[in-house]
Amino acid sequence: MQWGLDMAVSQQDGQVRKGYGFWALTLGSIGVVFGDIGTSPLYALKEALAHASRGARDLAVMGVVSLVFWALLLIVTLKYLVVVMRADNKGEGGTLALMALAQRAVGRASPVLLFLGICGAALFYGDGLLTPAVSVLSAAEGLALAPGVGHLLEPYVLPAAAVILIGLFLVQSRGTAAMGRYFGPITLAWFITLAVLGLIYIVQEPAILKSLSPTYAVRLLTANGLLGFAILGSVFLVVTGAEALFADMGHFGKAPIRAGWLAVAFPCLMLNYLGQGALVLMAPAAAASPFFKMIPQAVYWPVMLLATAATVIASQAVITGAFSVTQQAVQLGLLPRVEIKRTSETVAGQIYVPSINYALMIGVLLLLFTFRTSSNLASAYGIAVTATMVVTVLLMIVIERRLWKWPLVASLAVTAPLLFIDLVFLGSNLMRVLDGGWFPIVVGGVIMLGMFTWVRGSQILATKSHRDSIPLADLVASLRNRPVHRVPGTAVFLSSQGDVAPVALMHNLKHNRVLHERNIILTVETADRPRVAEDERLRIEAISPEFSRITLCYGFMETPDVPKALGHGRKQGLRFDVMSTSFFLGRRTVTPREKDGMPPWQDKLFIYLMKNAANPTDFFQIPPGRVVEMGAQVSV
Repeated sequence: MQWGLDMAVSQQDGQVRKGYGFWALTLGSIGVVFGDIGTSPLYALKEALAHASRGARDLAVMGVVSLVFWALLLIVTLKYLVVVMRADNKGEGGTLALMALAQRAVGRASPVLLFLGICGAALFYGDGLLTPAVSVLSAAEGLALAPGVGHLLEPYVLPAAAVILIGLFLVQSRGTAAMGRYFGPITLAWFITLAVLGLIYIVQEPAILKSLSPTYAVRLLTANGLLGFAILGSVFLVVTGAEALFADMGHFGKAPIRAGWLAVAFPCLMLNYLGQGALVLMAPAAAASPFFKMIPQAVYWPVMLLATAATVIASQAVITGAFSVTQQAVQLGLLPRVEIKRTSETVAGQIYVPSINYALMIGVLLLLFTFRTSSNLASAYGIAVTATMVVTVLLMIVIERRLWKWPLVASLAVTAPLLFIDLVFLGSNLMRVLDGGWFPIVVGGVIMLGMFTWVRGSQILATKSHRDSIPLADLVASLRNRPVHRVPGTAVFLSSQGDVAPVALMHNLKHNRVLHERNIILTVETADRPRVAEDERLRIEAISPEFSRITLCYGFMETPDVPKALGHGRKQGLRFDVMSTSFFLGRRTVTPREKDGMPPWQDKLFIYLMKNAANPTDFFQIPPGRVVEMGAQVSV
């Protein structure tokens, strides 16, 4: 993921770039990486206690707090900080980066790995809809519990949450650099507040510290049977956002993220959960909303405002994460081109994707007014996250075996227990499908269908285009024997296949009967690593005095800039002047085909995606005045 912060780490070795200290990066990671998991105390323990309310009160409280502690320790600390964060792709993390690394380890394009990557990316969007809704709404619900005026403010909870979320989505186009620098200090203040609130009640009921023993967790699960399995689904809410620790390595590095978790986030979260548990032991009625009940009246409104700010930051992290995942998916060929805008000239991570932004806003508002309470939304939360975690472990197995060359026994010894824990949590969350868990499944399924359709349709189109095309070498030989009229200047023909004559070139020869003095067949490729060094960006191959083949290579987290890359090619002897260069693009009109290929409905979906793809002129940042488009009709 890429975030709006003026911080970064080296993509090659994870060392802090010059000018940024270790603790500055740690503070930045606290503001971005732990935003989601840091707002879980607003609702997580409340939901878990609601499911564990049957039976002995003390065992329910002690058991739930014990499950919370061991979930944070095993899933976040052990799984992500110790194991998963070792598998970085040139410093970058996240499902798609992990998929690209696994593909490289296998040495070929694997349909199974592609499927896992698509699943992880699609499910992220489901999580991206739920996180802003449940986080902001859970904070806004504090209005209804405000001392003295809660009953008056209760009708405004839902509208207040909606206004906050709409405002958040509307400011995305301006970038997040201005407010991003405050994320770290605000979230740090939030974690300190969580710790202080928890300590107030721990000192009053120190017996809650005994819940750190795993015996209470085991006793609660065994005493409740199938209900204990359902309790796990609610407890899992405390680790939602753990995937961000891995996904944000590229911007902060492993060491700052680990330091932020171990020194700040983990202890502060546990102190608050222990404090909530101590409060419920002393006052069982507080179980209905333990977080807001633990706030002293004298500081209720400042803490309420701080909680709201923390949920906005958590939502911002998910939104910009969705932008980054979209950019990666487009570069890896999993989605059609979309409009991607840069909101900063200096920070690479500052991007804005209008279509994704407004789709998320509409989806979040629909969720808000459909489910109406954080408890209802919590029932839908967790399935997408647990499924993504399962995908991560499966990809880790491939990397351990094929890239790190671990023996099978060693690989299973490390990943089998982690996979078992994830599958248990996934199973417990699936029990809540009818209560709202269907939503992220439907969203993820729709996006997966779109991705599979795009990948399959693109493959069919590429195969058909290659079959109907003329090899470039044959065309060059033919032009030697039958020369055509030459015009001054340079022509650049964009093509996905550098060894065949582009459609635009063939149409230019067929209809205009001319050829430029210099002709470049340009292919843009995406590497299986996040970024490509400038000296590796451009490869030039001379075909004849009139023709050359140029390949531009970009990482899956970079936005192509064709004129800029060609300008750098002057160092390799490339003569390039954008004002004397014409860029020829082939625009294909796709029609469905009754036989072969995909089913008719899928053909129509692919055609729809193609029609709504971003203009290649804008996507490759080519000056519109230098572009010539030539169309062709093909069927799939």
